[in-house]
Amino acid sequence: MKTVILIPARLHATRLPGKPLALIGGVPMIVHVWKRAVEAAVGPVFVATDSAEIASAVEQAGGQAILTRDDHRSGSDRIFEALGKADPDGRFEAIVNLQGDLPTLEPRLVSDCLAALESGADIGTLAARIEEPSDALDPNIVKVVGSPQPGGLLRALYFTRASAPFGPGPLYHHIGLYAYRAQALARFVKLPPSPLEKREKLEQLRALEAGMTIGVSIVDTIPLGVDTPAELEKARLMLDMAGNGIASGAAL
Repeated sequence: MKTVILIPARLHATRLPGKPLALIGGVPMIVHVWKRAVEAAVGPVFVATDSAEIASAVEQAGGQAILTRDDHRSGSDRIFEALGKADPDGRFEAIVNLQGDLPTLEPRLVSDCLAALESGADIGTLAARIEEPSDALDPNIVKVVGSPQPGGLLRALYFTRASAPFGPGPLYHHIGLYAYRAQALARFVKLPPSPLEKREKLEQLRALEAGMTIGVSIVDTIPLGVDTPAELEKARLMLDMAGNGIASGAAL
């Protein structure tokens, strides 16, 4: 499918103000994410932002940025506005929503996400097996409950902050990278917040409650999401080690 990657990035974050412009090895975090997206080599990459400062940082690095409104409720709404500006003729069939706080993302994960979409689902995403028992009980780690499908995929049945499903067997840590069919994204952003979405505070439940299908590729690595000063320092260490040839492939 003809694919575009859109990276939503807003300047004001509650837990880490100015997060997209936080420097990692002297380079703004949003530029690291943009570089990982370009390295995925699945299609053009745009940063969708409400900030002229973020747009300038991306453009100075050689990337393309699209300015959007500053009142969007979610990254999905922001990338939908940006898509209309980047692709007014509707040429793209698949849209990847890559969060702007994943500077250590392995580029191959973008292709894995698209593989879940190409299985026939409306939306594709990722998950990794939970190995630490404490992670299963951590409400900050979202779990996906799914039915196994051919090719190492799951068909998502539910997403939750609780430990689920009950009983012996693997549990899966959801990774917030999404690929949408163009028609599915257009439908999704028009849906009102759903009851389970509001209860779990998980936007993807809106799609399931509306009868949309979500395919899940199982991967062997979890990219570091940067939401706190401690996670920012961890990302700096990881990328510094990788730049010096110390980090293993799994670290990135």
